[in-house]
Amino acid sequence: MSEVILFGEPMAMFVAKSCGPLHEVEEFTRMLAGAEVNVAIGLKRLEHSVAYVTKLGTDPFGTYIENKLKEEGLDVQITRDPEHFTGYQLKAKVMEGDPEVFYYRRNSAASCLSPEDVEKVDLEGARVLHITGIPPALSKSCREATYRLIQRARENNMMVSFDPNLRPTLWESPQMMIETINDIAAKADIVLPGTGEGKILMGSEKPEEIADFYRKKGAKAVIVKAGGRGAYADCEEGRAFYPGYKVKTVVDTVGAGDGFAVGVLSAWLEGKSMAEMADRGNAIGSIQVSVASDNEGLPTREELDTYMKGAR
Repeated sequence: MSEVILFGEPMAMFVAKSCGPLHEVEEFTRMLAGAEVNVAIGLKRLEHSVAYVTKLGTDPFGTYIENKLKEEGLDVQITRDPEHFTGYQLKAKVMEGDPEVFYYRRNSAASCLSPEDVEKVDLEGARVLHITGIPPALSKSCREATYRLIQRARENNMMVSFDPNLRPTLWESPQMMIETINDIAAKADIVLPGTGEGKILMGSEKPEEIADFYRKKGAKAVIVKAGGRGAYADCEEGRAFYPGYKVKTVVDTVGAGDGFAVGVLSAWLEGKSMAEMADRGNAIGSIQVSVASDNEGLPTREELDTYMKGAR
């Protein structure tokens, strides 16, 4: 039995060894990527039990990913699909700003996930279902699977958390993206949007307005990520802004939001207050931007405690 269920598309990621546009790069380092993968690994390193649900091809990338997930100690609930390939991506190296990322995931095995696939997921004993806005963007069947998994979580009295994690290029249209993301958010207990996502989804970058928008839709708690500034939380406990941690050198911003989710969810599982949830989210998010990998820098319990004591 696992405390947390995650559902998504893991990918092999090839990170450039040198700076420059991807078409000029000659050498890459292979790593594991995927928003939900990052959250799963982060929670496991903080000593929580995690099940990861996905579909992979029968190709070498699928085998690599399955082995890596098992090495991290995850309960891997994988379907292998001989008809479709495992997704992968290329990621540029940059000295500042967001790196260029190019995906090879259209018609991938994970994009073929269906409601029938998630019907098989073992939810016994699980407390949390964490969903991002990526699976519903991959295909119609994956979108239907997302909704069915949320419904099953509700039937099993699980808490549902949702990170919009927008990927506009994966959607049929901006309108479909906005309508679907906001509809899923309305079904969640905790919603974790960023200020930039708020601008796209509801027309404002102000944390207070974003939080109010999703609270009125039914979310019990909304924690708005405001980058290096910190996070704004709105819940039954009250409303407050929690400052971020100082980062000496920003290496890579990709994965910071996933690290934030790790902090929030791990604190929730441990019965912490909203203030502690936001603070831990800020801490792990700041750790993430200090390393090049999407998940290799995610801290253990001891590393996190040491960081939080000394970083302020």
